[in-house]
Amino acid sequence: MTSSVQTLVQPFRLFEVRLTGRRPLSDNFVRFTFSGADLDRFADNGYDQRIKLIFPVAGDDFGDGLGTGSGAGADSGCAALMGSQEDWYTVWRDLPDETRPPIRTYTIRAVRPEQGEIDVDIVLHGLVGVASTWASTAPLGSSLIICGPNADHDGVHGGIDFHLPARTGRILVAGDETALPAIANILEKLPADARGCALVEVPDAGDSAALPSHPGIEVIVVGRGARAHGEALVPLVREHAGRLLDDAAAPVTFSSAASAGPVALDDVDVDHDMLWEVPEEDPEAAGTPLYAWLAGEAGVIKLLRRHLVAERGIDRRSVAFMGYWRHGKSEGD
Repeated sequence: MTSSVQTLVQPFRLFEVRLTGRRPLSDNFVRFTFSGADLDRFADNGYDQRIKLIFPVAGDDFGDGLGTGSGAGADSGCAALMGSQEDWYTVWRDLPDETRPPIRTYTIRAVRPEQGEIDVDIVLHGLVGVASTWASTAPLGSSLIICGPNADHDGVHGGIDFHLPARTGRILVAGDETALPAIANILEKLPADARGCALVEVPDAGDSAALPSHPGIEVIVVGRGARAHGEALVPLVREHAGRLLDDAAAPVTFSSAASAGPVALDDVDVDHDMLWEVPEEDPEAAGTPLYAWLAGEAGVIKLLRRHLVAERGIDRRSVAFMGYWRHGKSEGD
């Protein structure tokens, strides 16, 4: 009697890629184009789709033998990952510190499966940190591993936190430079009749060149300059959130009405806990006067969360908050 075992198709998988293009978008942003034989199976979900970039250890290239069991990369931790697609994260976690490739989270910027290419926009901070150092120094042809959505998976992939309600009066998206690629994707994906604003704090106002326009979304980019993170963004969000609520058409609300005043809000210690609060899609929801998506430095996002939910009383089911990073800590901490 012959038994068959059905292999579960995972929502995410590893892709071996090579850096084939680098195009400056502004003084601080660069668009990196990666090519790979399997990128025709990279799912294009748009919005703020998260991916993982897996970097070589200590700046070494993975080698031509990545994932094949031969060549320069045969004994690397990355070769071990590529050989363990179904359980790569467990393999990665168990690798010795000296051979464990660093992982950083990014937003996919564009997918061209027919050409076997994807784009990732990266903000450069100089030779500081794993990702910025690699992005500042890696020559064309450098190899990398990307963990991204698997087009062969027929369910929901996950990794998307922008969930636009079926009906909403206005839309507010806001964040710092780490959120800029996601905001750019959101602007491109939004329907033409969407109305609202996108507020972005970046190192220099010239970084606005990395953002597309939208006919119904006002895009406001402010340069941080020598100011601390959030000093420009927080007052901007306070100002425009009130205006958007006033401008919202009819009082479109969820089936259970939003609070009319200040509400209690659980505190989050962003130095020890992750601030990541994303409402699930609610098929019973009728709509909301304002849908907000905010991402960036966790301390700043915490302040904005308090303002929108605790002070303005906006329904928590219509606001997504993501602390992408915390000042003084790397993603691996």
